[in-house]
Amino acid sequence: MTRWDISPSGVEFVTSLVEDAMDDLAKDVKAYGKNIESAAGSAGTISGPYCGMPPTGPVGAAVSLFVEKTLGDVLLLSARAAKSVNGAREATAYYVVGDLEMATKTQHKALAAPKVELPGQGGGKGQGDSKK
Repeated sequence: MTRWDISPSGVEFVTSLVEDAMDDLAKDVKAYGKNIESAAGSAGTISGPYCGMPPTGPVGAAVSLFVEKTLGDVLLLSARAAKSVNGAREATAYYVVGDLEMATKTQHKALAAPKVELPGQGGGKGQGDSKK
């Protein structure tokens, strides 16, 4: 990048709006999880009488498969937003102190896709990019 023209207060304003949206997204994801669980449990089966836990029906199985296939995308949304906000703030801090080289490096680092580990895989907690 050959020229920087950043308004630190503008960056803070925009990143605070993104954080508000991230908070709303977190609430929506939590509700999504509860609603999906309820839908899968309420879907019923096409089997006859049974003893013990009810078998999973085709709709419940499809809902479960949908969640399994989309979980990474859902987790990536919050990880990507958090990495972007943190990168923008860090790059702006370097810009303010006049270190344009570090600001550029930080900006490029923030643009890279975050590493998202799904719960139960790789020993991570599924909370975004814990490794930089």
